Amino acid sequence: MNIKNYLALLLLVTCISLNAQIEEQKLDTLIEQTLSTFEVPGISVGILKDGKIVYAKGKGVRSLTSNKDMNATTLVGIASNSKGFTCVALAMMVDEGKLNWDDTVRKYIPEFQLHDAWVTKHFTIRDLVTHRSGLGLGAGDLMFFPENNSFSTEDILANLKYLEPESSFRSAFEYNNNMYIVAGEVLKRLSGLSWEEFIETRILKPVGMSSSKASYNRVTDKSNIIEAHTMADGKVIQIPHDWSDTANPAGGIVSNIPDMLTWAKFLMDGAVTAEGERLLSEKQLNELWQLQMPLKVSANDSYGSNFRGYGLGWFLTDVKGGHKQVYHTGGLLGTVTQFTMIPDMNLAIVVLTNQMNGSAFNSITNTIKDSYLGYDDRNWLKRLGDSNTNFITYNDSIKTAVYDEVKLAKTNKAFPKPEQIVGTYTDDWFGDIRISHNGNSYSISSKRSKTLIGELLPYNYSSFIAKWNNRSYDADVFVNFTFDETGKAIGARMKPIAPITDFSFDFEDLEFKRTK
Repeated sequence: MNIKNYLALLLLVTCISLNAQIEEQKLDTLIEQTLSTFEVPGISVGILKDGKIVYAKGKGVRSLTSNKDMNATTLVGIASNSKGFTCVALAMMVDEGKLNWDDTVRKYIPEFQLHDAWVTKHFTIRDLVTHRSGLGLGAGDLMFFPENNSFSTEDILANLKYLEPESSFRSAFEYNNNMYIVAGEVLKRLSGLSWEEFIETRILKPVGMSSSKASYNRVTDKSNIIEAHTMADGKVIQIPHDWSDTANPAGGIVSNIPDMLTWAKFLMDGAVTAEGERLLSEKQLNELWQLQMPLKVSANDSYGSNFRGYGLGWFLTDVKGGHKQVYHTGGLLGTVTQFTMIPDMNLAIVVLTNQMNGSAFNSITNTIKDSYLGYDDRNWLKRLGDSNTNFITYNDSIKTAVYDEVKLAKTNKAFPKPEQIVGTYTDDWFGDIRISHNGNSYSISSKRSKTLIGELLPYNYSSFIAKWNNRSYDADVFVNFTFDETGKAIGARMKPIAPITDFSFDFEDLEFKRTK
C-alpha cells in the first residue's frame, strides 16, 4: 500500500470509527495496557467490519534498540497464518484441474516416504494440511528451527521416514509444520514456480497486498519492519530475526495490518479481489472452511461453542449463537500473531506483535470480538494477565528447582567421568551432536544446527542439563544418557525441563546413539 492510499485509509478510519462497536479510545487504552501487562514492545491492530476498516493502528515500538514507533503499516512475520495462503494456492491448482485434495502425495513427489509403508502409500494432499499424519506435535521442526541450520527441503523429504508416529494415521490432531513444507513442494512441482513466486504473483499481487512478501529475505525495504523480542532469564530483550526459508510454506509471509485486512476482505467477499477478479471458485473456498479434523470443546467454553476443529489451513469454530469463526495464530521466535474472521458478521480482527506472548493477542481479539457479539466486558486483560503470570511463575519454579539440583551436584563426586560420555552421538534425522570436555566443564553442540550449543551441566548420575548459550530459546533440556555394562554411555535422549519450551524445539523426538 503506497502512502497516498494509506492516508486515504486513515481518513476513512477517522470518518467511520464512531460506528465501530468498540469505542476507539477504549481500544487504544486496551492495547496500551496490553503492552505493559505482557511486556510486549509493540502491537498493531486492525478491524474490518462490513467491508470497511474501522480501526488500524500500532502502539508501542517496533524495536527496543531503535525505539521507533510501531504503526499500522509496520511489517511483521505472520508465521503460521501463512498456512491459509498455502491452502488457497493448492485450491487454485484444484480449480485448474492439476490437483485433487485426495490425490496421494507420491503422485507428485515419488520419493515421499514416512515411517510406515501403508501410510506412505495412502497419504494425501488433504492429509498434508490437516495435521493428522500421526506424527507428534512439532515432530521434525528442529530441521528448520531455529535458523542457521543446514537442512534443505530435500533433506526434510529424505528424513521424514525416520520420524516415528505417536498415534495412528488420521486418528488425532497434532500440529505439524513439515507437512506444509511438503505441500509447498507439491505446489512448486505442479505450478513450475517456487512457493514464494506463486504466493507473490498469483495471490499477494492480485489481492492487493502490495506491502507483503512471501518471506523475510524478500523484503527489500526494511525501514518499517519489527525486530523480534522475547523474555530471556526474566527480561525482555531484542533478538535477531529467526526463520528458515525452507519452512516458508508453513510460516514465511511478512505483512502488515492494511494488507491483512485486505486479505480478510478478499476472503469474505468470496475470494474476489477489489477489481472483481475471482481467484478461487466458491466450491473451493467452501472446501477450505469445512471441518477436516475435530477438536474438543471444553465444557465451560467462553463462547458457547458447539464444535471446534481444523479445516484446510484454518481453525474453525462457532461462537455465541452459531456464528462460524475462521481463524489462525502464528508464532516465530520473537513474535506472535492472530487472524480472526466471522464471515456472517462481515468482521475480521488482526493482531500483530513483536514479542512471544499469545495472551497479549488473545486479550485484544477477545475484547473486540465480545463487543460485536454483545457480551458484557469480561476483562480479558486481567483474566489472561493473571493466567500468564501464574504460568510464568510455575515455569520459573520448575527451572529454579532444576538449577538448584545442578548447584548441589557440584559437590557430588559420583558422576560419570569425561571418558564415559565425551564423544559424538547421532540421531537418524537430526544428525550429530558432540559432547566435549575442556578439563573443567562439559559442552554440547549440534553439527547441523549451528546455534544449538551450550553448557552440559551434571544433574544426577545418568542425567545432565543442556543449558543453551542463546538464552532467548528458553528451551534447556535434560540429556538422559544410557550406559553399557562397562559404564560407557551408548546413547542419549532429551526432554525439556519446563513446559514453556516451544513445541518446535522437538528434542523429545531425538534418539541419539553414540558413534565415536
